[in-house]
Amino acid sequence: MNGMHGIIFSYEKRNDLRELEEIRSASSVPFGGRYRAVDFSLSNLVNAGVTDVGIVLHGHYQSLLDHLGTGKDWDLSRKRGGLKLLPPFAFKEKYGEGAFRGKMEALAGVRSYLQEIRRDYVALMDGDLVVNLPLTEIFEQHLKSGADITVVCGNDSFQTENGTYFERNKEGRITDVLYHLHTPRGYRGLEVYILSTKLLLELVDECASHDQFSWRRDVLQARKDTLYLNSYVWGGFAAQIRSVQEYYDRSMQLLDPAIRAELFCPERPIRAKGTDKCSSYIGPDGRCINSLVADGCSIEGVVENSILFPGVVVEAGAVVRNCVLFKETAVRRNAEVSYLIADKNVEVLADRTLMGHSSYPIVLAKGSVI
Repeated sequence: MNGMHGIIFSYEKRNDLRELEEIRSASSVPFGGRYRAVDFSLSNLVNAGVTDVGIVLHGHYQSLLDHLGTGKDWDLSRKRGGLKLLPPFAFKEKYGEGAFRGKMEALAGVRSYLQEIRRDYVALMDGDLVVNLPLTEIFEQHLKSGADITVVCGNDSFQTENGTYFERNKEGRITDVLYHLHTPRGYRGLEVYILSTKLLLELVDECASHDQFSWRRDVLQARKDTLYLNSYVWGGFAAQIRSVQEYYDRSMQLLDPAIRAELFCPERPIRAKGTDKCSSYIGPDGRCINSLVADGCSIEGVVENSILFPGVVVEAGAVVRNCVLFKETAVRRNAEVSYLIADKNVEVLADRTLMGHSSYPIVLAKGSVI
């Protein structure tokens, strides 16, 4: 036993992120004022002492490559091990041009990489999961329980579309694996799993030989009676970036100081790529109320209940309410916007009004001029 290796899945999925996913994968969607969704998975692993991480890519991954670089910002730039980006070149040569049908097919596509893993255990995570887990504690529980696979579940407050649900007994052992439920029951899985490297390789080879590609159907559900599946229930904040509505709702939750304190606790810091911006400026007539404002912003109008990424400009007379504005977005003089998600480099021209609703926020694609 010598610790864990991390694998993050960042391939394309059938999400409902609309304009936010036209140029990037869900893992690369900005979140929380200065982060990308993948920052949370990487930080969870690094905080648990993981030094080797592979990220499985497929489609729309240029944004993620630009963000991650060598992995230096997460202390994963190393001569041996560290951060490895795994594009689907070997998969395309063997299986064709189509997207991954599931996690097991994605792992089969990087089979040669799995053979080189130096650690005895592997933590599997999705790149679109926003959470701050005590992964060291979860790993220790996995070792003590003797389980084949430890499944991390959320409490009743964590719900998302098309999720995997687990029923368990009093000892925490998984008794049933469910999905496509009209009425959810049991515990919603966070798509975080810990298992031995040896078992992972056996499962990948077994599934590949039978043309099985789904982790939850062909591994968890089909083998729930032959494998010892144990559970760890996380009762804190967790979100998955699967739809525009979910993205907006979870972003707005960050305006609650209690949730921010839990997600960004000092014991397990969330690392992110540096912005190299100057301090934000609020003009003499500017107001900023109950908002998260990153570095490099200029606010001369009114900002309420909003999240501003680096370099956002709100000119005099402009009003921004209940919005999420990505990098370098500009709201010009006397414009008014509410319930808006604006991608990078968006410009809302002077005297314009854009009004969405909390149940259907407006989304503006990167580079839009309205």
